[in-house]
Amino acid sequence: MTKPPASNYSLRVLNDLWTAATRHPFLVAVRDGTIADRDFDRWLVQDAVFVRDLLTFQARLLARSQRPAQSTLAAGCAALVSELDWFDELAAIRGIDMDQPPLPATLAYRELLEELDGAPYESAITALWVIEQVYLLSWTTAASDSSPFREFVEHWTDPGFASYVNALEELATPAGNDAVIADVLTRETAFWDMALTG
Repeated sequence: MTKPPASNYSLRVLNDLWTAATRHPFLVAVRDGTIADRDFDRWLVQDAVFVRDLLTFQARLLARSQRPAQSTLAAGCAALVSELDWFDELAAIRGIDMDQPPLPATLAYRELLEELDGAPYESAITALWVIEQVYLLSWTTAASDSSPFREFVEHWTDPGFASYVNALEELATPAGNDAVIADVLTRETAFWDMALTG
């Protein structure tokens, strides 16, 4: 799931955080089809806000990236633009007002991305990998042929996305970045919590 960190203590902590972020009750409810539409739509709106923030962060990361990383990061930026287009289509289909303010968990994620703008490149690229890896693993947890949200899960577990996550992992340097990894996983769990609690 992730390359081993420096200490056994850190490994235990990170494993617990990975589990909390990727096997959240929100994801189980999506898999089982028991998630309320209002909760799913709340998450969808906030995720669109997050994706806009992530695009800003990733464009800045691309601007300071090393040459071997540029094609992967540029492709990721293009994919985020396409994702925002898809969110607009979903909003029309589901009758969602996407023009809503960010909730506290979304703002906390935004603050982390802003902090990462000033972090060393190795930490920032590792954080980006964790963001996308946790997303892929989370939606894999939610996979079910019988879920009414199957189309969403399939979109977020697409083989192309998995390949992109693998490419990011080749650029990441988890060793020595335990704190950054923990920060991302903690905020991801809070983001799922937000979907259920408002």
